[in-house]
Amino acid sequence: MKSLIDHARAFAAHHVADPRHADTFRALEAGQSPQALFITCSDSRVVPALITGARPGELFELRTAGNVVPPYPRTAGDRPLGEAATIEYAVRVLGVRDIVVCGHSHCGAIGALVRGEDLSTVPAVRGWLEHSVPSGAPVRSLEAGAPDVAEAVQAHVVAQLAALRGYPCVDERRARGSLALHGWYYEVHTGAVTAYRPRADGARAAHEPAADAGPAVDAGRPAFGPL
Repeated sequence: MKSLIDHARAFAAHHVADPRHADTFRALEAGQSPQALFITCSDSRVVPALITGARPGELFELRTAGNVVPPYPRTAGDRPLGEAATIEYAVRVLGVRDIVVCGHSHCGAIGALVRGEDLSTVPAVRGWLEHSVPSGAPVRSLEAGAPDVAEAVQAHVVAQLAALRGYPCVDERRARGSLALHGWYYEVHTGAVTAYRPRADGARAAHEPAADAGPAVDAGRPAFGPL
């Protein structure tokens, strides 16, 4: 913790006051106008600004265990969700033009799902995953496979894009052509980033969600390729 405290103490004097950065930071007091909403896991190995090179004010971030996008609250009985509020604010108030859902290799949350791990000692985590990744979710039908659980994480990213399309604010902006959704996969040990590429013919793999897609084809993983 000491190194973190030391850096925080020196940040204003050594970084913000630096003539190379001072104007950027001064402009932040007038408000924010981020380019994108970046939804990713809470995992400490995933650092969005480091991955993208974003400067302060350029990314609006939402971090959840397993980069989960929970279903939009539809009824009066549904409790308000901080995640839904963050997405809605980014889309309707800040006017972001892009949303990135970024999963990562060696994800503990997705690994726990596909391996069927006992989460009784972390009931809040268990409840979060049960609520947000229901029993019929595509990722729950996959094998753990390699230690990086790449196939499961990528399928999960695609499912979160489908969940986003269930948000009224997202659906409205996409219908107007003013909002784009992106699915990314980040390898924590190599730094490589790949992007989801929907099939040109609109077909989908058997374990991909049906939203915005045609009939299922094969059971292969969703197509991720270079950015």
